[in-house]
Amino acid sequence: MKHTKINKLITENIEHPEITVKGWVRTRRDSKGGFSFLEVNDGSCLKNIQVVVDHSVETFQKYASQLHTGSSVAVCGPLVRSQGKEQGVEIQAKEITVYGGANPESYPLQKKHHSFEFLREIAHLRARTNTFGAVMRVRNRLAFGIHKFFNDKGFVYLHTPIITAGDCEGAGELFQVTTLDLNNIPRVNGKIDYKQDFFGDKTGLTVSGQLQGETYAMALSEIYTFGPTFRAENSHTSRHLAEFWMVEPEMAFYDLNDDMDLAEEFIKYLFHDALSHCAEDLEFFDARIHPGLLENHRLICDAPFERVDYTKAIELLGKANVKFTYAPEWGCNLQAEHEHYLSETVFKRPVMVFNYPEKIKPFYMKANEDGKTVRAMDVLLPKLGEIIGGSQREDDYDILLQRMRDKDIEEKEYQWYLDLRRFGSAPHAGFGLGFERLVQFVTGMENIRDVIPFPRTPKNAKF
Repeated sequence: MKHTKINKLITENIEHPEITVKGWVRTRRDSKGGFSFLEVNDGSCLKNIQVVVDHSVETFQKYASQLHTGSSVAVCGPLVRSQGKEQGVEIQAKEITVYGGANPESYPLQKKHHSFEFLREIAHLRARTNTFGAVMRVRNRLAFGIHKFFNDKGFVYLHTPIITAGDCEGAGELFQVTTLDLNNIPRVNGKIDYKQDFFGDKTGLTVSGQLQGETYAMALSEIYTFGPTFRAENSHTSRHLAEFWMVEPEMAFYDLNDDMDLAEEFIKYLFHDALSHCAEDLEFFDARIHPGLLENHRLICDAPFERVDYTKAIELLGKANVKFTYAPEWGCNLQAEHEHYLSETVFKRPVMVFNYPEKIKPFYMKANEDGKTVRAMDVLLPKLGEIIGGSQREDDYDILLQRMRDKDIEEKEYQWYLDLRRFGSAPHAGFGLGFERLVQFVTGMENIRDVIPFPRTPKNAKF
């Protein structure tokens, strides 16, 4: 039985002699006049379609006892002008089919409002709420926008490995991947013998596809990755996940300024696209989740991003009439409180901080002539903080090798990476954007666990 999506009916708002919709019952209200009013939603949009059912309809009598909140149904009948003020059209049901009932005594989504904490406990059902349906529609559009942005610019979409023997950040926060018998681990001279493991080496889930992405940027000029990444970090904050998605473009013949230009254009494009294609859902978030959200988004689209040298940023923070939990001193990592102060109080717009101290950044970032800083940059958004981190990559073989030695990185494990500097090295740059943080900011959701379908966090890998 062919059916029409509810968003199409509501958008077109045109009467039709016969239409079929399929979805889930959100509410049912019975009148004394022998009619029932169903609100049906199929996930295609925030709004429901109202279905008016005369109790004399034969199939209603058959399924009346199963028509409860949560039941999946098919409804056929004419689409007519609604008598209600809140909807333009409604369906006068001539036939109803219930595919699957939902016992009102046990179906957990009976109330209109549930806490997000409760909904995380039933992550397999929370998509049926207005909030999470809207989150996933926005997430879907942002993912599409990412691919469209890079595709229109001629970038090549690259799939980098999920299983890797290298730690891009050098932080040692990899989830280990092994087929060794944990009850009988093979050892040689007291150390685990990884030669007997599946890959013949110690391997883990990737924290970034950047290094592998650089290899293809050195052949295809402009590439991007968009895939899952993992951090075995025991963090319980509202900003961290153990499994998350990253967008990582790498561009040959780009310097730091080119990198920042692309990052700004990228962010503005995604916000414009979301405002254009997710208007209903964003209005919902503005009204129910984060008042002022739309105003913030328009600011990001319209205002040029501020660019400030790290040293200048530290000076501004030092002069602030604010008592920070972490004192802002040259050489420190910027904390969330610093990022918020710069973007929300000092500049009142998105900020790009660049030229960070070498000692707090990874080995692959391009060294500046001052010998103290590297060509790194972060993009800070008001109300969120860092959303992008990037840099010009070190393209000088000798400098890169020395930095690896300074940071105690095994050069033999990264000989392939050094080869990129030995054979046809070129200036290049790139950045990484945490996709869930983007979705979190665009929707105004406070907790990152509520912008991914099934959050993976310490002690939690349900469903």
